[in-house]
Amino acid sequence: MSNSIRSYKDLLEEKRRLEVLSVEQRQVLRDDVRELKIQLEPLKRVVEFVRKITTRDKTALLLTIGSDIVINSVVKRFILSRAGWFVRNVVPYFLKNYSSHFLAEQKDKWIQQLRAWLGHKNGKQDEAEKQPEKGETTSEDK
Repeated sequence: MSNSIRSYKDLLEEKRRLEVLSVEQRQVLRDDVRELKIQLEPLKRVVEFVRKITTRDKTALLLTIGSDIVINSVVKRFILSRAGWFVRNVVPYFLKNYSSHFLAEQKDKWIQQLRAWLGHKNGKQDEAEKQPEKGETTSEDK
């Protein structure tokens, strides 16, 4: 503010100028926050990965138990059989934690695939699941 306010008109002009300045500064702030989020995205991914290998997801219990059995059987007993005791105990721990998160994320896709496999009888789909091919007509269309 270079000029002093001497009248009501000057006051209203200064108010408008400050409101415009405030709107511009808010927009600059929003842009800066958006840019910071973009720049921090790699760090966010690293933190998420560390969280996945250090904690266990408990939502898909049966899948988690199954993966634990596989990891103990294959990784601990065969792949790491000649490793030291520390590696033989730590690597499966991290694999079990990560696999629990991976399986929880993929659970719906796998259940849908399992339903598709179980829905087939003698290599054919159920009649309710069949959808007409292009150009075919159904009994409802006639």
